Amino acid sequence: MLTVDFSRFPLAPGDRVLDLGCGGGRHAFECYRRGANVIALDQNTEEIAEVRKWFAAMEQAGEAPEGASAVAMEGNALALPFEDEYFDKIIISEVMEHIPDDKGVLNEMFRVLKPGGLLAVTVPRWLPEKICWALSDEYHANEGGHIRIYRGDELLEKLKDAGLEPYGTHHAHALHSPYWWIKCAVGVDNDKALPVKAYHQLLVWDIVGTPVISSLTRAAERALNPVIGKSFVAYASKPNRAPGGTA
Repeated sequence: MLTVDFSRFPLAPGDRVLDLGCGGGRHAFECYRRGANVIALDQNTEEIAEVRKWFAAMEQAGEAPEGASAVAMEGNALALPFEDEYFDKIIISEVMEHIPDDKGVLNEMFRVLKPGGLLAVTVPRWLPEKICWALSDEYHANEGGHIRIYRGDELLEKLKDAGLEPYGTHHAHALHSPYWWIKCAVGVDNDKALPVKAYHQLLVWDIVGTPVISSLTRAAERALNPVIGKSFVAYASKPNRAPGGTA
């Protein structure tokens, strides 16, 4: 389940891509399949070990084009272990709402992104997230949980303050908003509750169902994304330097 729209965030074979806070690696895997040289970075040791296993399995299965590469590593988003202007593209998906110093993270990404490079950032959308917080403290008030709710215009201003130039936005995963509202209402960890199980089955059908079912659920999601899309996605570029070395 991808949040970034690769028609708005085009990759070229050989692009150096950083998936920052990669989690389970879903965007890193897609970039690898598209021929990029991917680094998936996260501070979670267990998740990085799992992503590393999947990269190896993908290589063995021939899922990535010749010349593509993929590395999974632990690291700190506030002190990235890369030289300036190293990456062509950076993805940071559902991460910034966890980090107190979000401006510091944006500054680090700006530093390691090449002039003309692209950034895709996704965060929980304000309204669906606000409802989750209202329904359940357990949803967000825990170690490593969500510490802020972004408004779209606020995130875009932070991108601009970091020196980046936003060029597009959209919303994603509308079908997931009601799922999380139900979970927050009955208990975030109560996966056995009938409404949770029933709605989860709908999400499974969306991903692996028959073509007819998938076409219906995805049409519904496209229609609902502008209203209750769970994620807000923003795209930005790093300005090219003008002659003489100034931006």
